[in-house]
Amino acid sequence: MRAEVGLASRRPAGGRDEARGRVLLVVGAAVAAVAAAAYLAALATHPSSVLLKGFDLQVYLDGGQQALHHPANLYSWHYENDLGIQFTYTPFAALLFAVGSLLPFRALMDLVVLVSTVALAATIWIAFRELGWRGTARTGATLLLTGLAFWTEPVQRGLYLGQIELVLMALVVWDLCQPDRRRLKGAATGIAAGIKLVPLLFIVYLVVTRRFRQAAVAAGAFAVTVIIGFAVLPKPSVTWWLDGDFFQAGRTGFVGDQENQSLNGLLTRLAGSVAHGQPLWLAAAVIVAVLGLAAAVILHQSGRTFAGLMACALTALLISPISWDHHWVWIAPGLAVIIDAGVRAASVGARALWLALAAAVLAVYGAWPDFWKRSAGLLQGGLINYAPASPFAHGDNPKYVEYHWHGLQLIAGNLYLLAGLGLFVVVCVTAIRLAHERGGVARALLAKARA
Repeated sequence: MRAEVGLASRRPAGGRDEARGRVLLVVGAAVAAVAAAAYLAALATHPSSVLLKGFDLQVYLDGGQQALHHPANLYSWHYENDLGIQFTYTPFAALLFAVGSLLPFRALMDLVVLVSTVALAATIWIAFRELGWRGTARTGATLLLTGLAFWTEPVQRGLYLGQIELVLMALVVWDLCQPDRRRLKGAATGIAAGIKLVPLLFIVYLVVTRRFRQAAVAAGAFAVTVIIGFAVLPKPSVTWWLDGDFFQAGRTGFVGDQENQSLNGLLTRLAGSVAHGQPLWLAAAVIVAVLGLAAAVILHQSGRTFAGLMACALTALLISPISWDHHWVWIAPGLAVIIDAGVRAASVGARALWLALAAAVLAVYGAWPDFWKRSAGLLQGGLINYAPASPFAHGDNPKYVEYHWHGLQLIAGNLYLLAGLGLFVVVCVTAIRLAHERGGVARALLAKARA
């Protein structure tokens, strides 16, 4: 399962040079220390509600309480009577969130931040392992990228909201990077899908890469979460699964909201209404899903298994009805693939291009302060915030500000999605090149056999 080749080249990773590995370890430790110190300083100098508001976590917990005490109202309930905020996870997830209420909110919030930070580092650690990095080079690269990725807007936003995205990402990456011989490989991915539906695409990925046993395990685990939901919360389960609430993207708020960095969000904003954007999104999602999964299969079959996994993750972000800004934490392990490709590149020019791409991704998704505002602080920033947003919007309204962006607002407001599409093109071009190379090798072998 652990590929010894990078995304773009078969050149051995320079990180295996022990001397360079020690230098990387020192640099990585310094970057991680600075990132941690900056965050601790921010915690010490700002009210907790500014840095760690935990809004989404509070919605989770309140939804869990609804499941325990008023289960019939789980999917009709609105958080603090705000029509735009509802519980949008599965009945199984509601049961898990109910357990979280056993801890005081502030203690739970601190725990979520700690676990999420560990999950980020663990995901990157696994990424470099799967890419063939070893020893001090792997440790140094993990520290370096963790320190940099920690101060990206998706990660900071996820921590601020008390989101579970980093934990789910780590769960899926850990699970799908297990050796194929492991009997329960796929189970954790199925459980993750039972909490949030987007990981279902990873089960499709297992199928198209012909790992049928793992796909069956994942599907079985997902089915178990559904069965548990029906057994404990039958009425909410009927509402969610059988009445189709799970397919109503608008339950999470205004589909065209600035923070929805998916194809659906982009096309809704450009079309001028949710209804007009839906057919465009469905067509685009099918095309991107087919291309993305095809590219992932080619990468997997060429030995670039982790790059294939990241291609599937990127495809899921693009085609999901809702991909909030904090969902883009997947750029962290994706950056490991780009950095690895740069280190392995055969020429100086190719190496510079890959590393420049990594720097560009960090710049685009960075947690920059909103320096264009007079009241700009150092927290909760990001370039997408240059485009104005409709606060707590729900349903649809032609007056929503997202429909009236112009100039740079159109670029900034769709920046994560546009950058993701750029990375998608890189993935597809790489897959085409690999397929061509494999075809050329096959033709050469066939000609030699005939001769």
